[in-house]
This record gives sequence, structure tokens and C-alpha cells, in this order.
Amino acid sequence: MPNSKKTKVISRKKKNKKEVRIKKEASLKAGGKKKEIKISSGKGSRKGRYFYAVGRRKEAVAQIQLRVGKGKITVNNKNYLEYFLESRLQKIVREAQDCVGRGEGFNLEVKVKGGGIKGQAEAVRHGIARALVLFEPNFRKRLKRAGFLKRDPRQKERKKYGLKGARRAPQFSKR
Repeated sequence: MPNSKKTKVISRKKKNKKEVRIKKEASLKAGGKKKEIKISSGKGSRKGRYFYAVGRRKEAVAQIQLRVGKGKITVNNKNYLEYFLESRLQKIVREAQDCVGRGEGFNLEVKVKGGGIKGQAEAVRHGIARALVLFEPNFRKRLKRAGFLKRDPRQKERKKYGLKGARRAPQFSKR
């Protein structure tokens, strides 16, 4: 029995050495010197490539597909102006793109579910910001400073027994 354990350990070491050698060969083929090879996380061909990200806020979850285009934003197969009727919600959705100065440069396909309408708008903003960072890592600094990359952790507090809500106590009666 002890021999089988030793052989497993040896085979693991061999695998790691092979992986290191393959990585070195790839870097040498890239240009002769050791270079870090950047592989885009976009999917599809050059023309139809998209960047996928998920945004969350409260109970809302938004799935974003970002493509280079003319600035069309579709939320659940509707124009975002029809889905988010209030101008303040429309502004929240556009904030991440306006922050990086590329308000009209991307087509966005969004699927959003759960939560209320404001939570959904903020989830969309969070997802767009994450997709923009995948598209161009230099956008990260501006988006982080604006606070769009942080998932807002605030949730509704649960109701406690003996109370009318999370903290509201029943009215005290002296007699």
C-alpha cells in the first residue's frame, strides 16, 4: 500500500513539470522572450464577440452580454427606455458607460429577474461595469472609484418574533 501513495506523488510532480514546460514553450513561440500572453475572455468570432458578466443587487440578478456596436440597450427583449420607465432608473443603467466615456459604443443584451425595479436597475449597472472591465481592463480604476464594481451587500433585514417588522415593537400600553 505505501508504494501506491509514493507513485501518485511522483506522477503529480511530473504533471506539474510538463505544465510548466508547455507554458514556457508557448511564451517562447509568442516572441522569443518571456511575455505574458493575454487571451480575451470574449466569446465568438471577431465580429460577433461578446463579453459576459453578472450583476447583483438585493434580490435582483442581471446577466449582461456586451458587444461593440451603436449603443442599443435591450432589457428582457425590450428597449431599456420601455423597461425602466422612470428617468432616474434609466440614468442608473447608463452610469457605468458614462463613467468611462463610452456611452454609445456598446450594444447590451440584458436578462434581469428578481427584486424590485430599482434593485434591477442597480444590478444592471453592476453587470455593465463588470463587462466593461472584461472588455478593457484600463476602465477598472475609474469604475472602482465610482463604486460600480462593488456588489452592494445591503439586504432587507428579517422580521423578528414578537415585533411588527424587523425592529418595530408593538405599541406599549400602560393599562
